[in-house]
Amino acid sequence: MNDTKKAERKTRKFLEADYYQQPKEGYFLLPFRFHRLNGQKEILVNEVGDFLVVPTGTAERVILRKISPATDEVLYGDLIANFFISEEQIPPLLNVLSTRYRTKKSFLDYFTSLHIFVISLRCEHTCHYCQVSRASEDKNAFDMKRHHIDKGIELMMQSPNPNVTMEFQGGEALLAFDNIVYAVEKATQEAVRKNKHITYVICTNLAPLTDEMLNYCKEHDILISTSLDGPAFIHNKNRHRPQKNSYELVIQGIQRCRAVLGEDRVSALVTTSVLSLDYPQEIVDEYYTQGFRSIFLRPISPYGFATRNEKKNKYDTARFLEFYKKALARIIDYNLKGNFFREDYASIILKKVMTPFPVGYVDLQSPAGMINNVIVFNYDGKIYATDESRMLAEMNDFTFQLGHLEDSTYEEIFYGEKAQYLAEAWTNESLPGCSECAFQAYCGADPVMNYATQGDIFGYRPTSTFCQRNMEIIRYLIELMDSDKKIENIFRNWVTGRS
Repeated sequence: MNDTKKAERKTRKFLEADYYQQPKEGYFLLPFRFHRLNGQKEILVNEVGDFLVVPTGTAERVILRKISPATDEVLYGDLIANFFISEEQIPPLLNVLSTRYRTKKSFLDYFTSLHIFVISLRCEHTCHYCQVSRASEDKNAFDMKRHHIDKGIELMMQSPNPNVTMEFQGGEALLAFDNIVYAVEKATQEAVRKNKHITYVICTNLAPLTDEMLNYCKEHDILISTSLDGPAFIHNKNRHRPQKNSYELVIQGIQRCRAVLGEDRVSALVTTSVLSLDYPQEIVDEYYTQGFRSIFLRPISPYGFATRNEKKNKYDTARFLEFYKKALARIIDYNLKGNFFREDYASIILKKVMTPFPVGYVDLQSPAGMINNVIVFNYDGKIYATDESRMLAEMNDFTFQLGHLEDSTYEEIFYGEKAQYLAEAWTNESLPGCSECAFQAYCGADPVMNYATQGDIFGYRPTSTFCQRNMEIIRYLIELMDSDKKIENIFRNWVTGRS
């Protein structure tokens, strides 16, 4: 071998195979990843999401096989018990590990559950962060045609999932309430024939709500999802109506829904605008005062027409994280005083961190929730992979359109070329930057976000806002648990739902 080839061999990333052979004495390494939590601690995470918080430098000691039962009895036992190392080349409880991995991925077992019907694009609000091009109330051309409703229900009934959700969105869905009634009646009949259970949800700002609508929702066990962005001065700015009474109407609507449907049949979501960022405590207090015992803190989605008003809608991830941490501190303080109050995004992550079970939240699934868990039937008959996908389509970008209710078959929609194309980028275990991330098991993949913000469905993790936000929130939640046992107990209560 000449000197040039020797030099090349020295600089190769991968060494000869015998370099990687594990020793016959000592322990064998099992797959795990690690991440620095802070200056003193790091976290080790295995393939199924089990984790250990350990002093900085422990990962290096484990990898170099400097841990021994004689000098590190407790740590050595934890590493063995949690499948970080094994005293045998093939762990004796490998079947347990594989069962737990299958459990983590069991959300794939029954395929698509959430079917969103954009029943109308009409709306009487003019929210500055609206991601779709809303139409005025009187334009019936923007309502979903009934033969499209029929075809959407037919496709929903072909899902192998025995439990499906039919969610009505807009625009303002209640402006086409006659179509909702038609869809519920039709779907209920088909569900009996197909032996399926349907959960019905209406997403609404509650302004057009009538007693007749409420009674129908009670009769058919329909859930209500609304928006509440905080106190009146924030909500009315974010969610504008000509009468400037959006806040008053939504509060009245929430109270009426609770009185007729029950306390737990109406939920609300926050959208964080630039204005919202200065009032984390006030927003949390508003939710608590209004009788909610949870709040979902989420940033504005960078899709559709929301991107046109940058002054009101655009901010960097660092500002949102600052807002999130202040709001979370306020929520934790309520709990420390004996009041159960949960942050829902944190609870979803904590369930992935603290339990062996999957979550149904689309944005934190791998493979991604698009198609696997959600599908969208738009008012015009076009079919999209996610709700965010149809928002992009409102800007004439149809990258994520899967077909049309007029002529696309189930196989073409769910297993066609477009679905196969998206499948290349929807598993974080195989994405560069995700495959080696310690938080991989707690996170997800979002090809739509990657495309919208970075120009391709694979994305680039070092500049990904999705990555920056989730990595820091996950790191921060684990750091909080590790620093204070009381906070850990609060988080466990959030996961179990115990007040």
